[in-house]
Amino acid sequence: MTFTLGLNFLHSDASACIFENGLLIAAVEEERFTRIKHTTTFPFQSIDFCLKKINLDISKVDFITVNTNPISSLWRKFSFISKNLKSLPIAFNSINNSSKKYNLHQYISKIDNQKKFSGIIKFIDHHESHIASSLFFNDFDECVNLSIDGFGDFASCAWGFSKNKNLKIDKKIFFPHSLGIFYQAMTQYLGFKNYGDEYKVMGLSSYGEPKYTDLIFQLINKTSDGFELNLKYFTHHKKKIQSINSLGQAEYDNLYSEKLIDLLGEERKKNEKVTTKHMDLAKSTQVVYENIFFHILNNLYKKYKNDKLSLSGGCAMNSVANGKIIRNTSFNKVYISPNPGDAGGAIGSACVHIHKNLKEVIKVKNYAYLGPRYDSKIIKDILDSNTTIKDYKVEFFSDQEISKRISEKLSESKVIGWFQDETEWGPRALGNRSIIADARNPNIKEIINSKIKRRESFRPFAPSILFEKTQEWFQIENEVPFMSEVYPIKEDKLKLLPGITHVDGTGRLQTVKKSNNLKYYNLINSFYELTGVPIILNTSFNENEPIVNTPEEAINCFHRTDMDLLVIGNYIISR
Repeated sequence: MTFTLGLNFLHSDASACIFENGLLIAAVEEERFTRIKHTTTFPFQSIDFCLKKINLDISKVDFITVNTNPISSLWRKFSFISKNLKSLPIAFNSINNSSKKYNLHQYISKIDNQKKFSGIIKFIDHHESHIASSLFFNDFDECVNLSIDGFGDFASCAWGFSKNKNLKIDKKIFFPHSLGIFYQAMTQYLGFKNYGDEYKVMGLSSYGEPKYTDLIFQLINKTSDGFELNLKYFTHHKKKIQSINSLGQAEYDNLYSEKLIDLLGEERKKNEKVTTKHMDLAKSTQVVYENIFFHILNNLYKKYKNDKLSLSGGCAMNSVANGKIIRNTSFNKVYISPNPGDAGGAIGSACVHIHKNLKEVIKVKNYAYLGPRYDSKIIKDILDSNTTIKDYKVEFFSDQEISKRISEKLSESKVIGWFQDETEWGPRALGNRSIIADARNPNIKEIINSKIKRRESFRPFAPSILFEKTQEWFQIENEVPFMSEVYPIKEDKLKLLPGITHVDGTGRLQTVKKSNNLKYYNLINSFYELTGVPIILNTSFNENEPIVNTPEEAINCFHRTDMDLLVIGNYIISR
């Protein structure tokens, strides 16, 4: 047996995974343990989980892979710095990060005081890792591969073609040009300053009109096969813009210059009321992003003449754009992993090494669910000893009874915490750590926000649908198992789904098959048999925190909010 431990660290969303030969056994983000969103801290607890999953200690690990390579694009870095002396702070920061990468042994030595890692460390290019995290899990014999994000290893974009999973990267777009930086800068300008807030601009964009596209196009220009930023509107190429706060989270100074304020007017302050202008700016930003994105994709199709796309990188989280790929390009099949961002690079880095050096076939039982799991005995012990739920009613039911009872409660507009089996791999709740509700209720969005989420009113909730019913309800022909794409709801169904229909008539759906998640499928199917609607509302099980990971965290969230019921395994907890 050969064991490979894949890591993402020194980026946000630190994570770890473990492979036995070519089989992916487990993977999880560190934030699920630390309870700090997007943490950059070394993933000690994630590593500990992965090793314990297969009763392994660090001394038995043969290889550790990391989704970054300090020597990638090295000459590009030197060339840029030599021509831009104002960028010396960036160079010093890069050197500091490189030293941390090469001193990985110092971190590893702290994993287990009794055992020592004596294997080999492999540094894998950032974008090659991104691409591999999708490539090795799609079912395409041949495909175009695109990684697109902020930056990693001095590049923001990389593409190539693969046949029989043999990847060749043909071109990269290098620092300082980045479509991810463009979107992040506009996200900051619109008052959403936290790392990862881009999804808020996505949600807000549906409320606006593209009135400012001509102005925003001044920030970014198309090239023959890609794009370039108009650097006078940006600051990231002149100074160090990222720091790490005391919680281990990445914080960013404004990526945009005063020239952007001259162009578009005063920025929105962090807690300022969202106006029609902000909505129109969000819409214009999304339209410009999509225009550049589809320009890249159409050029890739012309280059490779293949209609299958494997997409990865942080920008692959733009589900609004993803849902338009087939309509706006010549691609007919699209695959996006459940975790296309930096966390997913942990798996990608391991895949590159395993494929190239071990010659193993990459396999996984279920790519969506790779985190901690709690069996019935553990759940019972936790419930028996937990003092928080002493005033609640706890009942045990069979799988069939659970589906029937919870579907009935959903039809009564109850808001329910649903905790089952393995924690999801990635940022989306996919039916194992979810809050669920009735998508037919026109008031359910306000109910959930008042009882639990307390989030911006312009952010929609997502639908989970029985896969075989998808084409009856959505304008789509493809499977969307990881909630990575937004599609229009069919006009004759709109009035039936007010709880999950966005203002523009769309939904970011998750298609559910028996083979992917039997418990969740049976629940939705039971609701369908009761109501005639094969869809339930699904949002992440959390309250302004990372998604719950343990039964205790689920109980605590239930206790401090006003959700109506909590289901943990086969136990229903009610107030």
